[in-house]
Amino acid sequence: MTSCHVTEDPIKKVAIFGGTHGNELTGVFLVKHWLENGAEIQRTGLEVKPFITNPRAVKKCTRYIDCDLNRVFDSENLGKTMSKDLPYEVRRAQEINHLFGPKDNEDSYDVIFDLHNTTSNMGCTLILEDSRNDFLIQMFHYIKTSLAPLPCYVYLIEHPSLKYATTRSIAKYPVGIEVGPQPQGVLRADILDQMRKMIKHALDFIQNFNEGKEFPPCAIEVYKIMEKVDYPRNENGDIAAIIHPNLQDQDWKPLHPGDPVFLTLDGQIIPLGGDGTVYPVFVNEAAYYEKREAFAKTTKLTLNAESIRSSLH
Repeated sequence: MTSCHVTEDPIKKVAIFGGTHGNELTGVFLVKHWLENGAEIQRTGLEVKPFITNPRAVKKCTRYIDCDLNRVFDSENLGKTMSKDLPYEVRRAQEINHLFGPKDNEDSYDVIFDLHNTTSNMGCTLILEDSRNDFLIQMFHYIKTSLAPLPCYVYLIEHPSLKYATTRSIAKYPVGIEVGPQPQGVLRADILDQMRKMIKHALDFIQNFNEGKEFPPCAIEVYKIMEKVDYPRNENGDIAAIIHPNLQDQDWKPLHPGDPVFLTLDGQIIPLGGDGTVYPVFVNEAAYYEKREAFAKTTKLTLNAESIRSSLH
């Protein structure tokens, strides 16, 4: 069977979200800049809207006010009757869904880039929610190629129980952008430069696509989430061991059964169990202590995309 073209409608509406987590400052800083001067993100024939998603959390430089905005874009929360009793972020989610959605509707924005920082040593990371989306695989391939030799990793969060309802999921093509390491409430020039380049290349890809450029079949390497691993805990539920020095800052590196993972204060090493190599991500992420996640295990696989071109050409 010969490979066929996938034709997609041209992209018309793009949003760039910053401040979904109010203490992840690169996205906040860039979006505020683009709201003042958006020349660098404008592309011919494309509406690009920069937007601060959680202004109250941004003002307080905290992750969120009542609950995590990046977890509440499910049909239950979006369908709740609006009232002052709802958590602030649920009310905000409904407002964002009204402005950029509605979710799962043909009127929703085509692409949403959601800008995040991590305290983990993850470098440039693109987050993919659908392994069968040729358009996004092609976009991610373009961004990775454009950034080279700087590495850019793809984190696939497609999982029946671990996938969550992200802020960006109201778009037809949701794109998570995660750059680190950067402490919460801090700006780093190198991290900002990397995120800025990722957005530039993404918008260039969309413009090329809209102008009729055909993207040939491609393949990308991705890291698919398998399991979230909590810290060892005592009978009170308190953390009883910390990330072992050999694992700290080793995001994306192979971790083998028997390798040190945790270390207790009395020097006991807790190794990785199981019988296969995994690739850890979000190692010792500050924001995930409350979520009981020391790191996530991923497996490495390759995704293929058909050639794509705009249906207008």
